[in-house]
Amino acid sequence: MTDPHGFLRTARSPVPPRPADQRIGDWLEVHAGQALLPLVSAQANRCMDCGVPFCHNGCPLGNLIPEWNAYAAHGDWRAASDRLHATNNFPEFTGRLCPAPCEDACVLAINSDPVTIKNVEQTIADQAWEHGYAAPVPPSRPTGRTVAVIGSGPAGLAAAQQLTRAGHTVVVHERADRIGGLLRYGIPAFKMAKEHLDRRIAQMCDEGTVFRTEVDVGGRVDAADLRRRHDAVVVAVGAGERRELPVPGRGLHGIHQAMEYLTGANRVQEGDLAAAPISAEGRHVVIVGGGDTGSDCLGTALRQGARSVVQLDINPEPGPDRSDTEPWPVYPKVYRISHAHEEARDRDGGDPRIFAHATLHFAGDAAGRVRALHLTAVEPVTRRPLPGTDRVIEAGLVLLALGFSGPARSAALEEQLGLTRDARGTYARTPGFEALPPPAPDGGVPTPGRPDGVFVAGDAGRGQSLVVWAIAEGRSAAAAVDRYLTGSTSLLAPVRAHDHPMTA
Repeated sequence: MTDPHGFLRTARSPVPPRPADQRIGDWLEVHAGQALLPLVSAQANRCMDCGVPFCHNGCPLGNLIPEWNAYAAHGDWRAASDRLHATNNFPEFTGRLCPAPCEDACVLAINSDPVTIKNVEQTIADQAWEHGYAAPVPPSRPTGRTVAVIGSGPAGLAAAQQLTRAGHTVVVHERADRIGGLLRYGIPAFKMAKEHLDRRIAQMCDEGTVFRTEVDVGGRVDAADLRRRHDAVVVAVGAGERRELPVPGRGLHGIHQAMEYLTGANRVQEGDLAAAPISAEGRHVVIVGGGDTGSDCLGTALRQGARSVVQLDINPEPGPDRSDTEPWPVYPKVYRISHAHEEARDRDGGDPRIFAHATLHFAGDAAGRVRALHLTAVEPVTRRPLPGTDRVIEAGLVLLALGFSGPARSAALEEQLGLTRDARGTYARTPGFEALPPPAPDGGVPTPGRPDGVFVAGDAGRGQSLVVWAIAEGRSAAAAVDRYLTGSTSLLAPVRAHDHPMTA
């Protein structure tokens, strides 16, 4: 066990990133080359091994956090890896990308500083790879059943690995030229080096999972035919329908969706392009959207040599502490600083974000290029413009990071697999992840032809969410598929399709 007085003797100390002025000069991870082990073991020793560990509830995967904290505290990285991988297929992803709702649910967070769970998780995962504890786990015997997975993001990969290990023959179909979905082309290399993704994909290949790239299911490949050739299909295509900003001037040159921008920058790092097709170099950049994607754009723009960067957030600036409406152990809306925000502050001396403001319209020059953005302060609840608060900021590149409204529109895929959308724009499904057929035209009994054997996992059914939720959904969908194919399952199902994060 951990030191019962560790949380009293040792203060919280997250792993420090490399200096901001150093890391914006390269594309390496913010913690690249850091010596983590002594610090992380001491931090793991702060875990109180609670009788009721609420960190389990904060994490949709149900990670066994007190158990692997204890092993990490004593330097037993093999045992820690075993406990971590028991519930999480890809801890090297979540340890880098998840915002760690488990830390806000830590019992210490009631009146003190929580355990640095995310740092511990990343270190355990990295030690597992370094020392060979993450060896392939091929199935003991094949079941003779085949499963097609459409999409290779974290949900699709998690479902594929679980089903392969259960003995099914799994083929993952990816529309892009490389496996990984947003992990590949949406997440910048400074947040997660692609070697972690490549290493995990190689492990899955050794276990027997088959990967096929440049396969456009619902386009060049008929989804109905794919369903006929497999015993089950998992639809894990993500939520790629980007939200727009329908204001005057949107059609000016120099205004782009964030994913267009990030994909080009990532392709440069992959070696596909000599230069990014959309570059922030020497430009005044405005990012519209205050979420993680906007932060990724910010860090990318700084590394490309932007002249200035401003990030607009329509929400009011959060306070430093939990509000009464978001008590422990829920994940609260508090003022947070990403590594990219820290980099911008270090360079320009202030927070790059402008809170509680909305875009009114764009202005351009004679050549049709964007040159300015007109914005206004908004009322916090209704988001109505406040009179007399209009202002103009210079803009040579505008990036729209407004989130996603559901899976990318694909009438062919939906028709071929019998998928229907719910009121949120995501694919409708049962609590067991099975796809629901379209309703009857008169609103009565659903039409015949239920899409048996078709399952929906990840953001395609949940809507845009965290990587940890995507992995949890992939694992749960795999359990549902295994039960559908064999009548029972020993695979863990940490969430149901309609579960939500903890709220007050």
